[in-house]
Amino acid sequence: MAIQPTRDDKFSFGLWTVGWEAQDQFGSATRPPLDTVEAINRLSDLGAYGITFHDNDLFPFGCSAADRQREIDRLTGALKATGMVVPMVTTNLFSHPVFKDGGFTSNDRGVRRFALRKVLENIDLAAELGAETFVMWGGREGSEYDAAKDIRGALERYREAVNLLGDYVTDKGYNIRFAIEPKPNEPRGDILLPTLGHALAFIETLERPELVGINPETGHEQMAGLNFTHGIAQALYQGKLFHIDLNGQRGIKYDQDLVFGHGELYDAFALVDLLESAGYDGPRHFDYKPMRTEDIEGVWASAAA
Repeated sequence: MAIQPTRDDKFSFGLWTVGWEAQDQFGSATRPPLDTVEAINRLSDLGAYGITFHDNDLFPFGCSAADRQREIDRLTGALKATGMVVPMVTTNLFSHPVFKDGGFTSNDRGVRRFALRKVLENIDLAAELGAETFVMWGGREGSEYDAAKDIRGALERYREAVNLLGDYVTDKGYNIRFAIEPKPNEPRGDILLPTLGHALAFIETLERPELVGINPETGHEQMAGLNFTHGIAQALYQGKLFHIDLNGQRGIKYDQDLVFGHGELYDAFALVDLLESAGYDGPRHFDYKPMRTEDIEGVWASAAA
């Protein structure tokens, strides 16, 4: 029996997923760039209801204000034409070399200030587009050597940054909550707030803990050897599952970002059963990467899967 997704299923995709050019640290891109409008149109045709993005998925780092606005206008035009929405926005604090030692926790105060300004500008855009969740993945917030960073100091810097963001959305009257996305390692040797449990404990130290929850990712928890479904159950139990990233992973290795269900199938089934029985009403967000061996039509086949 063929099942056709509808908008009511709340399936959403990161622009960086279908738009991944399939370049990794060992090889060049195998696919051309994907235009934002084409991505929205194709995903809409497949039954998706939402598109998400990092700021620099939409416009290049350091581009002019005019170029930035042009890409925003193209996005909003495609959303209006298709009826798609933007449920979540996030910020890239990991690709550019300036973030080599982190954004919020960099040892360089100037970088920390720049990271905050970059995020605040993107929060304004998120509010303009009607997004209600702002995800924070601290991929560079960590170290390779224990002597390279004062971890207690780094956590305090992290806390200070999230507190400032909470004050900002409150003062602005934005209907936005934050969701921390844990990951144990990659690209850093060790990443701060490596698991769901670490993030939950950190949230309780914040000045506005009610504004901050979790955005767990299937592969990230499994990379740490943890049971993803159990972690989601705890986040639900504590009222902190603000968003979820679905993909596939086969055991403890690098972050594979397979199509959801293409890793541990039984675990995927158990997770869906939990989300549905718990009445989770947020986006079912796919954060995966089409195989590097696929051409552009293979990308859309993977999205349909």
